[in-house]
Amino acid sequence: MHDIHKSYYIGQPNKLEILHGIDLQVWEGEFVTIVGECGSGKSTLMNIIGVLDKPTTGAYTLDGIDIHTADDKKLAAIRNLKIGFVFQTYNLIGRQSAIKNVELPMLYSGVPSAERTRRAAEWLERVGMGKRMRHQPNELSGGQKQRVAIARAMVNDPAIILADEPTGALDSQTSRVVMDLFHEMNEQYHKTIVLITHNQNIAEECGRVLTLMDGRIIFERKGDGRRDVL
Repeated sequence: MHDIHKSYYIGQPNKLEILHGIDLQVWEGEFVTIVGECGSGKSTLMNIIGVLDKPTTGAYTLDGIDIHTADDKKLAAIRNLKIGFVFQTYNLIGRQSAIKNVELPMLYSGVPSAERTRRAAEWLERVGMGKRMRHQPNELSGGQKQRVAIARAMVNDPAIILADEPTGALDSQTSRVVMDLFHEMNEQYHKTIVLITHNQNIAEECGRVLTLMDGRIIFERKGDGRRDVL
């Protein structure tokens, strides 16, 4: 990313610019966290990184693809195959079992039914949810829902995992379990992870910490690698 700006109400008197020239480079296999207070622009930046939104101005290249000029079909394929999303609110579909939720990205990418079921079950086993795969979201705890969400993010074997406040709704013990899963995704499966949080303890676990304030990255440093009780 180079000189990324994001504005709303363009051409109107109440035009609002959220991001004021973001320069960001993330390397394959990195575990990067972006920290900042509410209103700093974290979610806006995450939406642009995840190709859910486009910058107003600036250049963004993802794995050799110019996001600014890519058409909607190409962007949809990028979101489905290159990026796995994990959100604070889980974004699971009610009245659908855990395994059906995990199958959903593969449905969009045309994976045959039997293969979808096999891969979904395999990933639910990997995140410790094998015995709960037939349960619906309202039958799962917050931590269990987030583990289902991580399995869903991983099932299409994306290059990048984007996590927006993934422990924000969890207690400290459950947050530890979820963060250990992210470390496993990074270290064992070599996924590039960009994680947004306001929790400084979580930020310290990651390889690189970027501080966002008022729509600008104001500071960059290495995390200290500690994995304390959260």
